[in-house]
Amino acid sequence: MEDDTKAAPAGAANDEAAAAAPAVANAMANAAQASTGQAQGGLASVSQIVELADQLSACADQLHERIMRDIRAYEGREVPEKVQAAARALLEDEVILRQRANGLYADAATYIVKSLGKSQQGVIALTTEAAEKIRKITRIGDVAGLVAGLLHLAGAAATGQAAPIIMALDKIRTHMAGIEATNPPAPAAKTT
Repeated sequence: MEDDTKAAPAGAANDEAAAAAPAVANAMANAAQASTGQAQGGLASVSQIVELADQLSACADQLHERIMRDIRAYEGREVPEKVQAAARALLEDEVILRQRANGLYADAATYIVKSLGKSQQGVIALTTEAAEKIRKITRIGDVAGLVAGLLHLAGAAATGQAAPIIMALDKIRTHMAGIEATNPPAPAAKTT
């Protein structure tokens, strides 16, 4: 079978689609809210799906910053193969996370969840905390596990079904609790 489509110049079509997706999704959100009113619960409106996509994009930004900071820490010295492999894997996860976030922007109206049972504030607070943890976590293995949870959430949100989304949120929450248990906060500074 012959494919009649032609490939766009590298990155050009993706850049245009990524730039246009939030504007299209926001316009759809405004129209949906004007006709039906704000829906109850998390991920129950186009604007809430767009908000999740924004947060997933922010997590991808933090992940990229983290990977680059870890690589730059070698200051021109040879980066060990194990570190290179971990960085490559995380860069691939970053790309997937961005693609899923862009998919949520583009198709937000089809991913509305009727009865998530979780508040939008709770969903966004969890993803905001995840982005902050990605920035601060010291062990790269913990970053990889947290990113896996975010990828699970992005994929689950694309189903529009409450059960996989709740499972993904629980996975992220559990992973962050594990990180907290193994990485206790630094002792408070003494005041004199």
